[in-house]
Amino acid sequence: MSTSITAAFITQYERDVHDVFQRQGSILKPTVRFKDGVNGSTAVFQKIAKGAATTKARHGTITPMNQTHTSHTATLADFYAGDWVDKLDEAKINIEERMAIARGGAYALGRKVDDQILTCLDSTTQTSVTIAITSQAVIRNGFLNMVGDLIRLDSYEPGAMYGCLSPVSWEMLSTVPEFASADFVTADGRPFVDGAAVGMFKKWANVMWTVHSGVPNVGTATSKIFVYNKNAIGYAAGAHPGNLAGRGANEGGVGADITWHGDRAAHFINHAMSGGCVLIDDTGVIEGNINDTGSLPVA
Repeated sequence: MSTSITAAFITQYERDVHDVFQRQGSILKPTVRFKDGVNGSTAVFQKIAKGAATTKARHGTITPMNQTHTSHTATLADFYAGDWVDKLDEAKINIEERMAIARGGAYALGRKVDDQILTCLDSTTQTSVTIAITSQAVIRNGFLNMVGDLIRLDSYEPGAMYGCLSPVSWEMLSTVPEFASADFVTADGRPFVDGAAVGMFKKWANVMWTVHSGVPNVGTATSKIFVYNKNAIGYAAGAHPGNLAGRGANEGGVGADITWHGDRAAHFINHAMSGGCVLIDDTGVIEGNINDTGSLPVA
């Protein structure tokens, strides 16, 4: 056999394209107050102040509580994520290019939702102490202090509490037995529960904790941590017109459109959304920070 036979060898390529590792959409949207199908450029979230009980004399009149009503407006912004797929290029490849581009667009807009929510969380004026990483006990006490701050502000509401951590913060908190062990987490022993389209949430101290790669200052000595009440943050998503969704109005979320352009001999795969976030109640968010560049405690 000819020694040049290797020149005739063929190469087989996998038909499924690998998406670059990325955060696949929104993690935080289910953790906030959500309003969809908004027709307009703004959405209003209502808040009512707490009242106080009073006494009255026999046959006397009751003093009204006069609870104050306030409105908080989320301004919607438009975002797009699209790309071209040339028809003749598709004939030269064996992967589903249009599907890959569509996934990438949906992921990108989902991450944009989280960016907006994190910006709102970061606008709170309620700050907690910097969490030291000297020992497991110090880390545990720091996070419990953040939860305690919400209790002191009357913002702690079991079933509506969420925590968002950087990857390093998650690693550090995972050294704490009370957080890492299922014995301390849920009554039925399940340490993890479903809570969003992507990602998992872990319940501890009646707070649903999740790890997030996009928190402000991630990877630095002042990486942000948030513990918050779901009702403290509002997110509004606009309704998409029928010509984008392709079959009537799309009530919230991301609208997708794949359009053939004959002058370019290509498809344009586009995703679009309108969305906005607003801080409804400043006392419902506690912000802390931790050193992402530090080493994990050994004790």
